[in-house]
Amino acid sequence: MSRPRTAHPTRTPARRLAAPAAAALLAAGLLTALPAGQAHAAGSVVKVTGSQGNWQLTVDGSPYQIKGLTWGPSPTDAPRYLPDVKSMGANTIRTWGTDASSKPLLDAAAANGIKVIAGFWLQPGGGPGSGGCVNYVTDTTYKNNMLAEFPRWVQEYKDHPGVLMWNVGNESVLGLQNCYSGTELERQRDAYTTFVNDVTKKIHAVDPNHPVTSTDAWVGAWPYYKKNAPDLDLYAVNSYNAVCDVKAAWQQGGYTKPYIVTETGPAGEWEVPDDANGVPLEPTDQAKADGYTKAWNCVTGHRGVALGATLFHYGTEYDFGGIWFNLLPAGEKRLSYYAVKRAYGGDTSRDNTPPVLTPLGVEGDAGKVQAGKDLVLTTKATDPNGDALSYQVLTNSNYIDQGKQLTPVPFTDLGGGRFRITAPDRPGVWKVYVKATDGHGNVGVETRSVRVVPPAVNGTNVSQGRPATASSFQASYGDCPCTAANAVDGNGSTRWASDWSDPQWLRVDLGTRTAIKHVQLYWEASYARAYTIQVSDDGTNWQTVRTVTDGNGGVDDLDVSGTGRYVRVNGTARGTGYGYSLYEFGVYK
Repeated sequence: MSRPRTAHPTRTPARRLAAPAAAALLAAGLLTALPAGQAHAAGSVVKVTGSQGNWQLTVDGSPYQIKGLTWGPSPTDAPRYLPDVKSMGANTIRTWGTDASSKPLLDAAAANGIKVIAGFWLQPGGGPGSGGCVNYVTDTTYKNNMLAEFPRWVQEYKDHPGVLMWNVGNESVLGLQNCYSGTELERQRDAYTTFVNDVTKKIHAVDPNHPVTSTDAWVGAWPYYKKNAPDLDLYAVNSYNAVCDVKAAWQQGGYTKPYIVTETGPAGEWEVPDDANGVPLEPTDQAKADGYTKAWNCVTGHRGVALGATLFHYGTEYDFGGIWFNLLPAGEKRLSYYAVKRAYGGDTSRDNTPPVLTPLGVEGDAGKVQAGKDLVLTTKATDPNGDALSYQVLTNSNYIDQGKQLTPVPFTDLGGGRFRITAPDRPGVWKVYVKATDGHGNVGVETRSVRVVPPAVNGTNVSQGRPATASSFQASYGDCPCTAANAVDGNGSTRWASDWSDPQWLRVDLGTRTAIKHVQLYWEASYARAYTIQVSDDGTNWQTVRTVTDGNGGVDDLDVSGTGRYVRVNGTARGTGYGYSLYEFGVYK
């Protein structure tokens, strides 16, 4: 049985970013204007036919196995990308939302002989919850709005030749665990799946010629559908590394309807072991490609019950999740793209294929990379076609601040598969990437984590464990109390945090008059843009020994020259709208 995903922030499936914006608008009930009816070519008649354990999907009477992909680009870009989807051997795409913007996608799909599993978004979709919580027991306004909204779009598109079926909701049975617990969670799950059945009946009344399904994130949702949604024509599940367990779960569950897999592919963040730095170990390019092959084989291995799949993800997003899952991030094709093409029977005989990289290595200790110092990455790239390769090195801060963007960084190609960069300035666990492109639209990418730590300082830290005071501190907020003492305790996970105003200061009493030569400041995300380092003999009269006006957070290593019993950092301009927040205030002699 597939396991439900945790809602821990570092396990939130990055792929959820790919859900179309239209889905969120539908969930919020903001799309109300329906365009004038369009004349369409006659739509297909799609049926689930057969008997227990021997079902098939038919389109206009002919058998139809779903060889699909989840859809990432804008609907307006469909004419550009769908010929490529067709060339892969795919016959279906899946969306998460259906509204006025769907027409260009449906038109382009029909023009390319492709069908669409047209989705309708329900809160709190996306497994960990997206769009807010709904009380499906009591919120009749939301339910009535959706019961009116969805059938309107079914009416609009039911005769469109691009429609294959309707899909109500995405991972909400699981997602409700982030809104409720215990007995109330069970009530909500029953109410949600009952509501899905109400929507299904409404859609069937408008459109008897296309099936209705509902997607969830794990087969543990199916008993609720079995009990409360008898009008569904088939079930649907998103399952990645556990997709090969779906067949057994179906057999053991005593189900009487077939299913499709609406998302699958390589193992996701929530399914892999943690690496030595405590973050999910991302599979290699080759492992991801193998994941698609395995998933498709397991779907097709459940003959007469599994009616096909839409593999995740025909997306061009170029970010943390895009590198993990997309077949063509930034429009460049990966090993996974060609694995799917082979699985679907596309012609690969004349394809130029991507570079293949060995797993990314780090010279030295990847758990103790000094901030701002040299970092050497290692990987060997080979190209099956003998193409000349160009390289790029990128970093990502997702495990520090949930940032998804990839940042190209300057690097020196040392030869022999060695690349030198300057380590990020901000301590914490970073992802680093080496990307190789072949000039023919193909890319290979390998990634790993490194733990960045404050750089070593030559000298003795005389502030650690000494008495410290501050102009203010946060008594209770998040991980607080965040007192001044936290900044001199030698623990990089505790911090001093000030009020949200300027100026603010933190001082340490060295106990005796001391000559100092260096100060190291290890900032949390709320840093000082402008500040001074000052010394004093009496704690009242201060002499400035260093002025900073262009602080950017991370670690500030400052050579100074001064003597005093007291040393303070005096913040005059914050770098964020919050206060000053300092993990460590090191003073060295």
